[in-house]
Amino acid sequence: MPQPPLAALDIARALIACPSVTPDEAGALTYLRGILVEAGFAAEIVSFDAPGAARVDNLYARFGRGAPHLVFAGHTDVVPPGDPAKWRFDPFSGEIADGMIWGRGACDMKGGVAAAVAAALRFVVRKEGVKGSVGFLITGDEEGAAVNGTVKLLDWALAKGERFDHCILGEPTSREKLGDMIKHGRRGSLTGRLTLIGKQGHVAYPHLADNPLRALAPVLAALTEPPLDSGTPAFDASNLEATSVDVGNRAANVIPGEARIVFNIRFNDIWTPETLRAEIEKRVARAAGRMRYELTFDPTNATAFLTPSGAFTGLVADAVQDVVGRRPTLSTSGGTSDARFIKNACPVVELGLVGETMHGVDERAPVDDIEALSQIYERILEKYFAGF
Repeated sequence: MPQPPLAALDIARALIACPSVTPDEAGALTYLRGILVEAGFAAEIVSFDAPGAARVDNLYARFGRGAPHLVFAGHTDVVPPGDPAKWRFDPFSGEIADGMIWGRGACDMKGGVAAAVAAALRFVVRKEGVKGSVGFLITGDEEGAAVNGTVKLLDWALAKGERFDHCILGEPTSREKLGDMIKHGRRGSLTGRLTLIGKQGHVAYPHLADNPLRALAPVLAALTEPPLDSGTPAFDASNLEATSVDVGNRAANVIPGEARIVFNIRFNDIWTPETLRAEIEKRVARAAGRMRYELTFDPTNATAFLTPSGAFTGLVADAVQDVVGRRPTLSTSGGTSDARFIKNACPVVELGLVGETMHGVDERAPVDDIEALSQIYERILEKYFAGF
């Protein structure tokens, strides 16, 4: 007699027990592949490497061959736990206590992956006669460089002829209660590095030196004033923050030769990386005056995007309301995620657990929330394949 599908909590505990700190797969993807194959999915682990980046294992799985194809995405890699002695329980134990599951990745995002897999396993058991496909894109490189993960897994799948119609990414998007927020877009991220170039010398002989700090205050002011924009209906205003100012000078009687500024901009869809770079270059040139400088930008790996409100976002919101009785807010807040890669293949929304303890000591998630999230995902599958 066929065994009943695994519960989301059981899958979450098994995943947390794998110490899969980026880029070590540590058995997490192998475990998922095994239970998906047993349920009838075609699944394989796909590995990528690149010069200067660690080799990374990823998982691709699909049940069915027809369209539409709804794919769940996520990651099983986690950030380091820090000092295990500071945790209430072993960070890779998956301990259950006080109505919570404890461990690194409980909410970011092994709990979300477990909820999606459990929902899919239940759904495919009774999928006979339903047209379409359910898939998984699971990476081991989201918390790291994100070089050999989702971006390459997508390219690999598309080159094989795979096509995706919509995606649910299980990042922890809820703020206070499960399902109170869905991310339907993300801001872009751009990092700049500016060096003001003067001439080092003795403070008693300023005519023989050129102090780059004289240009520092005007340049910092120009980077943030006037504001880059006032936001859009879907996005907050773009925001620039200086993250480091350094002259490398410990002597009180020496005029420094250089002043270095690092800044990061989280930007909305008013800007592209190209137009934003041009705006910053113009501001620096105006504020620096006669001071020489060098301005560079890190390669952009996050451009602002938006999945417009419509039938798909409405279906996801309806499923949340059906299960937990609350209507989620659509948001584009927060940091970057692998949705920045997935949006090139299909519309994507993010829906997951409350992220209050993610990356912290004693990361944990309510047991009831993991089960409820799995029910939400299953409800999404039911609605999606009922004629979306």
